[in-house]
Amino acid sequence: MSKRKKRAYKQFKNELTKGIFTVLENDRDKSFNYKQIASKLGLKDTKGRNELIKKLGKLKKEKRILEIEPGKFKALVKRNYYKGILDLTSSGNGYVITEELEDDVYIPSHAINRAFDGDEVEIYIFPRRKHGKNPEGEITKILERKKNTFVGLLDLEEKFGFLRPSDTKIYTDFYIPIEHIGTAKDGELVIVELVEWPQKADSPVGKVIEVLGIPGEHETEMHAILAEYGLPYDFPLEVTHYTNTLNTSITEDEISKRRDMRKVLTFTIDPKDAKDFDDALSFEPLEDGNFEVGVHIADVSFYIDPDSVLEEEAYSRATSVYLVDRVVPMLPEILSNNACSLRPHEEKYTFSAVFKMNPQGQILDKWFGRTVTYSDARFSYEEAQSIIETQSNTIPQRVSLTGEQYQVDTRISEAIITLNDVAKIMRKRRMDAGAISFDKVEVKFDLNDNNEPIGVYFKTSKEANKLIEEFMLLANRKVAEFIGKQKKTFVYRIHDDPDEEKLMQLQGVISKFGYSIDMKNKKSLTSSLNNLLEDVQGKKEQNLVDTLTIRTMSKAMYTTQNIGHYGLGFDFYTHFTSPIRRYPDVMVHRLLQHYLDGGSAVDAEIIERKCKHASDMEILATNAERDSIKYMQIKYMEERFDEEFLGVISGVTEWGIYVEIIENKCEGMVRISDLKDDYYEFDPNSFSMVGDTTGKTYQLGDEVFVKMKSFDLQKRHLDFVITGKKLTN
Repeated sequence: MSKRKKRAYKQFKNELTKGIFTVLENDRDKSFNYKQIASKLGLKDTKGRNELIKKLGKLKKEKRILEIEPGKFKALVKRNYYKGILDLTSSGNGYVITEELEDDVYIPSHAINRAFDGDEVEIYIFPRRKHGKNPEGEITKILERKKNTFVGLLDLEEKFGFLRPSDTKIYTDFYIPIEHIGTAKDGELVIVELVEWPQKADSPVGKVIEVLGIPGEHETEMHAILAEYGLPYDFPLEVTHYTNTLNTSITEDEISKRRDMRKVLTFTIDPKDAKDFDDALSFEPLEDGNFEVGVHIADVSFYIDPDSVLEEEAYSRATSVYLVDRVVPMLPEILSNNACSLRPHEEKYTFSAVFKMNPQGQILDKWFGRTVTYSDARFSYEEAQSIIETQSNTIPQRVSLTGEQYQVDTRISEAIITLNDVAKIMRKRRMDAGAISFDKVEVKFDLNDNNEPIGVYFKTSKEANKLIEEFMLLANRKVAEFIGKQKKTFVYRIHDDPDEEKLMQLQGVISKFGYSIDMKNKKSLTSSLNNLLEDVQGKKEQNLVDTLTIRTMSKAMYTTQNIGHYGLGFDFYTHFTSPIRRYPDVMVHRLLQHYLDGGSAVDAEIIERKCKHASDMEILATNAERDSIKYMQIKYMEERFDEEFLGVISGVTEWGIYVEIIENKCEGMVRISDLKDDYYEFDPNSFSMVGDTTGKTYQLGDEVFVKMKSFDLQKRHLDFVITGKKLTN
């Protein structure tokens, strides 16, 4: 038998196994003989039926199906069956994450059974482990699709079309009947809805529901990124209309119900291009040498009726989305940029955490509640940084928001300097108590008038950023502690301990650069992680080490079940300070006011469900933001096709090597098939590629020279070839 025929025969047997399980699983209470199964599978020839009989006998012998009487077969009882979420890899294999099992279940590509990444599925786990330490299984049923719409390029034929999905994890094209194409044209980016996937069809059937536009055009690509994650890019008309009817005026009646802090010195510090200012600081010196600091947050919940369409939309979005060139807000502009934005020289309704503090940053007293405030001034981080560095009230022209040099009220410049001194003390105290200092470099782009990238720069946090960060952390922590100690239902932002296996992998990589971490106990670990992050500052390996260190960490999430926040070193933590852009903060404001009013504990199940939704939407928004950065990186690299770059190996997998260019942080892949000088195999223990003949290795952290081989804007993917390896001393 030829290799081709062997492959076809093997595929037929795999499809036959899937088919048998599909028939039996779809009706677990019934039994079927081979003729009934053959009929359902469309097997009409003698050869196919004989193979079916053999396969039924084999599955029965392996105890994967039941023969309840001679010649009659039935699905197994639910033993070895589990529910979980499918996580597909780019190689086509996947893992199912279940709540019941400690290890993820490995699913080979031939056992995916038409499931897509993120689908909730039922799996059968084989009795013996075949794939290393992970149990192995197959998908027996798709319980719920993660999504039913997909973005991609439309290929039109005369009487039908195909969608080529942008998402690399979608392993099949979609067949589009001519009557489902509408006005879409060949080569356009479109959104397709999954209609059905017939049992005998190789591809699912789809229907074009929206045309996004011509691929490569900036607006089209940004909308495609949002659509890929099911994120909106405009507001429904009924939401806009409802918001436009809101009364956003400041009334004496409402002021009378609040603590009036309009005469207390108040200011905002934000990015220079910010449009929504959701937090402000106030500063009031006291006669005893101490001072009162107010952390004032836009009172968003005041404007959102829990039974309104605005509430539904805010909850559905759950977060603002920050793409490279735009913000897709959680709330309509009339709230996000106007009524709720703490703009200078305007009175606003706020929700505040007010602290009496001494110069050593110790809390002497605290107060939480609704307020009305007046912002005396607005500063960019650069302007505040200038005040801190020069210890003066002069804002130079080069950083001034006005474009001209000007003088700041000395009361404000002195407040900023004092608050910065206190913030540094609080930060040191936080680090000493076990917090981890993540100051990861952010990649930013200089864009021209057509939103094309003409330069790359890196954003780092300076003292002004950290000043604001410390007081926001203080408010978040103290609000969580205030309710948490009352043991009432609340929204917590939690962060679990690091993954030990990933810490070992980190140790292996950083040792190449001469670093190490101490994993003896929690305190020594956090201390050594902080030392590591400090030691790599400004060095070529900084972004790699920062990224790998972050990967060792669990994902932060929202929940009613408090376990503390490992990364910040807090026993209690929540999100209170950004309700314009985060729905959990709106929930926190409502719960806090409810408890301040003497309300009893609310239903934890309802709050937990909302927390889960907010955590899920945060992940989608983060993925969209990351994809917009990848898109811009590829646009930036388009014009530099013939250049050679020095990069660091940032990832090694069985299908290739990921390399991050040092000068601009753009990441691309070197496919294993493009390593031409030897036959390379992936060593999972050392995270390296090892040459079979030469023993040459490519390992995480190695520096290599690369050139671009190809790029795909639609899939937001760069391919590199290695032109050389940097020699180490």
